[in-house]
Amino acid sequence: MSLTGTAFLYTTIVLSVVALLLPLALWSRMRGPKALRVAARVLMLLFVQGTAVTLVFILVNNSNNLYDNWADLLGTGNHVQQAADLGRDGTGGIAFKRLPKVKQAFQTADGPGMRAAGGVRVTQLKGRVSGVNAEVYVWLPPQYGEPAYRHRKFPVVELLPGYPGSAKAWFGSLKVHEQLLPLMKDGQVAPFILVAPRTNLLAGVDTGCANIPGTVNADSWLSIDVPKMVMDNFRAEPAPSGWAVAGYSAGAHCAVKLAVAHPDRYRAAVSLSGYNDPIGERNSLAAQSPALRAANNPYLLLKRAAVPPRVALYVSGESGDGYQAGVALQSIAEAPTTVHVVFLPRSAGGHTMALWRPQVVPSFRWLTLQMGQNRPRTAATGGSTPRSPSTVGSTHAALASGTASRAGAARKP
Repeated sequence: MSLTGTAFLYTTIVLSVVALLLPLALWSRMRGPKALRVAARVLMLLFVQGTAVTLVFILVNNSNNLYDNWADLLGTGNHVQQAADLGRDGTGGIAFKRLPKVKQAFQTADGPGMRAAGGVRVTQLKGRVSGVNAEVYVWLPPQYGEPAYRHRKFPVVELLPGYPGSAKAWFGSLKVHEQLLPLMKDGQVAPFILVAPRTNLLAGVDTGCANIPGTVNADSWLSIDVPKMVMDNFRAEPAPSGWAVAGYSAGAHCAVKLAVAHPDRYRAAVSLSGYNDPIGERNSLAAQSPALRAANNPYLLLKRAAVPPRVALYVSGESGDGYQAGVALQSIAEAPTTVHVVFLPRSAGGHTMALWRPQVVPSFRWLTLQMGQNRPRTAATGGSTPRSPSTVGSTHAALASGTASRAGAARKP
């Protein structure tokens, strides 16, 4: 029975109701020796508590998309077939752009939100460079299937979850496709192809989107194998001009790191409550040694770059949770690198989906501008999206979207 399936949820609900009714019906009717009656009552109480805890876990997991399946939950999943030393550029000397095209088999994805807004499709991808074998979810914009766009290539955004986190989270919890669909139809946001690859590749640890010989080649999986698959199977714009990467929490760290490390593969990155030093995630493999930390710290990569990379970064977060990381990047950025930092007040939602969900639209408006797509329009005025915060007396949604000023937000209780 699937961990995130409807059958498991309904079964748990039924068992929870039964567990609650059993003590009410049998507590005073127990017969037999006292020890047996006490043992039976203890078992009923444990049954009640066990089903209640399980139900709460399922609801939280389905809401936040933390674990995809039982293997993820139990720490038995391993999606790494091999992890050869691929060198500094992560290619292992393979001319990956010249590899023969491989047509993937896609099917409709299951789970909360996966059938909304035209539906999300999924494929099992065997990475020819990274040695990773895992699923990748793809959502196509409304224009993709229209006859008028049959010769059009579309920009792409890779979506990365936090840790622990499911590749489905951007669709199931953040509802990125449901939020963007009407804006794409109205021309307010570019018609991006959305791609969400699995990032939870090893049991019980965060890969930190790093290449670690003998362990995992997560960087090459995300920045080479997944884009190659998309280019082989869809009308996608070439890198780097047509590609961006976005993430929240640990995925936000990865998004910025990938863009700064590979400006030949990405033009822009969105970071929602991310960090620069990999040690921000205690279970990150990239934090296991000073050398790995330095090699996967986007601040140090940007600071030490011989030539400033041509990338644009959108970094949002609360004080102590993403904001300072953005300011640090902004302080050392030199043209053509640009960093747009959005301050979010602590009243906006904390390190949760409630904070990140309202950030989807403003960050994709920003991506539309930065990647040279059609200039987005606001529904009311037809003007461009504001580049800087404003208004003090903002609603919760406005605060979370980054449209409230830092000073004004700080004065709110």
